Amino acid sequence: MDDGQGRIFREAWIAGVRKHYPGEPKPGYIAPWEQTPEWERHAASAVFEQVKNFIEISGGGTAKLSREQKGRFVALCWIAQIHKHFAEPKPSFVADWDSMPEWHRQTDSDIFETIEREG
Repeated sequence: MDDGQGRIFREAWIAGVRKHYPGEPKPGYIAPWEQTPEWERHAASAVFEQVKNFIEISGGGTAKLSREQKGRFVALCWIAQIHKHFAEPKPSFVADWDSMPEWHRQTDSDIFETIEREG
């Protein structure tokens, strides 16, 4: 697990939640890296790596994706991590893109764009 990459992912998540979440976010949504559960730190690092690899093997082609396409990729990678870590996750944890709240979709798109810049 690469803590540095996971931290970048987590910081992008927190920044996105603060920017897009309507009202006051739940404390767990904006908890710092050190207070994030271990499974979630592993998942953040894994998804960062997946996005980074996707960008690299696409030879820059991901720059032409829409924000929605970028966010959908992050969301799908995250859902796979949820299934990896939980035998029977809550349905809201594995909701498809169209069922996710707008703030969450925007945050996932922000995460992809952060990894494009910093990955």
